[in-house]
This record gives sequence, C-alpha cells and structure tokens, in this order.
Amino acid sequence: MPEHGKGYRAAQGRVQDRAYAPAEAMALVKELAHAKFDETVEVAVRLGVDPRHADQMVRGAVVLPHGTGRSPRVLVFAKGDKAREAEAAGADVVGGDELVVKVQGGFLDFDVAVATPDMMGGVGRLGRLLGPRGLMPNPKAGTVTFEVGAAIKEIKAGKIEFRTEKAGIVQAPIGRVSFAAEALAENLDTLIDALVKNKPAAAKGQYIKSVTVSSTMGPGVAVAVRAASPAA
Repeated sequence: MPEHGKGYRAAQGRVQDRAYAPAEAMALVKELAHAKFDETVEVAVRLGVDPRHADQMVRGAVVLPHGTGRSPRVLVFAKGDKAREAEAAGADVVGGDELVVKVQGGFLDFDVAVATPDMMGGVGRLGRLLGPRGLMPNPKAGTVTFEVGAAIKEIKAGKIEFRTEKAGIVQAPIGRVSFAAEALAENLDTLIDALVKNKPAAAKGQYIKSVTVSSTMGPGVAVAVRAASPAA
C-alpha cells in the first residue's frame, strides 16, 4: 500500500483524536487542504444498518442549500414535449430510444441520468451498466419523473443522491474547500437531516454511528453531529 506524501502526513498530524463541531471541522478541512486545485469536500457517514437487507437500504436525494460547487452533466431519456422541456431546462444530453442504444454502446459522459416513466421500459435494460456506477434513474431519487424541467433545475442547483454502500457507509460531496466553513456545515446538516428522515424502520440501535469529512487530498476529520458517536 503506497505511503502518503509529506503534505498529507503534515496535515494528518494536525488532526486531534476527537470529534469536532461541524463548523470547526469544516474550518480545519479548509486549512488542511494542500492541493493546487479547489478540492471537493466529502463526507462519509457510517450508519447502523445492514445494506445486505433490502429493508435496511438507505437511498434518497437532497438539495444542498449552497450547492456542490460544480454543475453536473445531466442526461435525460425523454421524447416529444418532455424532451423539449428537458432541453429548455438545461439538460446536457437528451434523447429517446436512440440514446438508450448509445448508452448501451458505452456512452457514459454524464453525471446524472433522468428519465420519464414511459422511457423506463427501454432504460431498464441499462441497469447492469448504470446501476453499479450510481447512474440508474430511480423514483426514490426523483430521477424518474414527468417533471423533467424541475428535476434538472434541482440537480443543477446542487441536488445530490445518496445511498448506502458496503458496511453501511454513505459517501457524498458537500461542496469545495473554497466554500465558507459555515456553508459547508449547513450543507452537512442538510444531508444529515435527509439521512435521518430516510431511516429504515428495520434499523435498530444507534443509527448515525460516525461522521467524517475530508477534502479530496486531505485527511479525515471526525465530526460530532446529532446522534453520532465518534467512538463508533
């Protein structure tokens, strides 16, 4: 396993073995960012769920109040008036059955896919390709809808999808190091609220076990949030 560079090790040495208040954690993440580009700030939330069981899977979407600092490329599967609505709303790629074939052939130059319900018969064939990449349109995330214009505007404004990965961890971007610490803290709070609202009924015991934030090239910083235990 490759060792971290001097910059990372120096930054890691400044992180205390404790959970920081959200705004304090974000300020530290900003201070520790040492790359020459505007690093993404990411959060990893460990939940008290077992995603191997369907009734404990956590999945949803939320619009971050301060956005993510980037404008995602949105692909829309739609026809007729809905295709025109998608284009008017700022979709980057729009098409019907021919677009399904194009994606099936390996076209993946997009960050989010939206589909109208009438297109899902064809789009469903892309499940094996898009599912593992987190790109499959899903009603729970609001990406299977006839309200394509509204969906695109929300995505462009900072809507992110989240879902549990192995070991019950949710990872998501919450901004960039150029954001104010308070803005990053508000984005984190909004995501935590969404995770709490999506708590499965089957989840027992402590739900939010730990929260860690970091920049793209920086070390993790533990965050103390509601119902989170840094020792978990």
